[in-house]
Amino acid sequence: MKLLFDQNLSPRLVERLSDLCPNSTHVYRIGLDQASDLEVWSAARTQGYAIVSQDADFSDLSAMFGAPPKVIWIRRGNCSTREIESLLRLHYEAVSDLDSHPESRILALF
Repeated sequence: MKLLFDQNLSPRLVERLSDLCPNSTHVYRIGLDQASDLEVWSAARTQGYAIVSQDADFSDLSAMFGAPPKVIWIRRGNCSTREIESLLRLHYEAVSDLDSHPESRILALF
C-alpha cells in the first residue's frame, strides 16, 4: 500500500516504513505541504495513495466523498515519530487489509 503522510506527521516516516510501504511519500515531498485538505485528498485519489493523518478532516472527507483514497487516522494525542512508526508496524496487517476491502474507508489507530 502506498501511504501519503500528512503535514502533521514527520517526513522521516517515509524512510522508517520503506520496508513495509516502499512507494510512500510525504505531502512535503510532492509539493502539497501548503495545500488544502481537499487538494491533498484529490492528489491521493489520483495517485493511488492512502492518507495517513492525525487530523479528523480526512475522516470527514471520506464520509462525504467515499473512497478512494483510504484514510489511516492516527487517534493518539501528541506522540513521537517513533511511536507512530511503532503503531503502524503493530497494525500493519490491518493497514494492508484496508487496501483489499473496497467497503472499508477509514482505519482508526489508537
